[in-house]
Amino acid sequence: MRRLLSSTGDGPRLSVSAVLNPAPSPFSLLGRVAFVTGAAHGGLGEAAAVALARAGAAVAIADLHSRAGDIEVTRRRLVEEGVRCFAVPMDVIDEDSVEAGLAQVTQVLGGLDIVVTAAGVTVIGGAELISVADWRRVIDVNLTGTWLVASRAARHMLSSAAEGSIITMSSQYAAIVGRQTQAAYYASKAGVTNLTRAMAVEYGRRGIRVNSIAPGPFYPTAMTRGLLDDPDKLAWLAQRTILGRLGEPEGDIGGAVVFLASVSSRYITGQVLCVDGGWTAW
Repeated sequence: MRRLLSSTGDGPRLSVSAVLNPAPSPFSLLGRVAFVTGAAHGGLGEAAAVALARAGAAVAIADLHSRAGDIEVTRRRLVEEGVRCFAVPMDVIDEDSVEAGLAQVTQVLGGLDIVVTAAGVTVIGGAELISVADWRRVIDVNLTGTWLVASRAARHMLSSAAEGSIITMSSQYAAIVGRQTQAAYYASKAGVTNLTRAMAVEYGRRGIRVNSIAPGPFYPTAMTRGLLDDPDKLAWLAQRTILGRLGEPEGDIGGAVVFLASVSSRYITGQVLCVDGGWTAW
């Protein structure tokens, strides 16, 4: 609460108007419409959607039709937060699916202000061993899917003259690589980083900011669930970070998403925010 003092009467006292009408939070997303891909239960997209909802945004979420059960779990959580929310099935590498989903979002929720592209996959295996089909799948979902959703969302924002914020999901491995053999994933996330910068340049003077979040090791998520069977690796990952722990999906990713979606970051675009416990600092 902002304290406004009055010098009348017996001395300084708290203004009643300050109590009844506190200054709005610079992180508030009231009146804004957000759309999150890859938002099925168990991933960072779910954490992003919950954070946006708690900040006051109306939220639409999307994932593959085959994950209808998991996306419904996320939708129910958002409804419990008391926000307007609905889910759409979407394949981020299918142009018709993306355009139909975005049209539905703008029609039902009345616009589009914030987009988070959190759909992503990986394939584990040596570069000389993975198939061309697996390589293409990772590049298509992580890089082409990010471009397709972000660029089509930008069309809606530009047509309505909305001041938009597009947030892509890159990775701490966009500039470095890890011990795991997943060349396609590393390549795709490096592409997402430079795609983010390219779109920021294109849209900056047209009212749309484009930034990226580069998560470090988060657990548990759908992508890292298998680490439950490898406690030694979990411990090593935690100790590899400066903070000595793994990221918690809702506790650690949500703040970064809300910051980049809100007016608090209105002078920030074309940047990559590493949310990695300090992993990339040493």
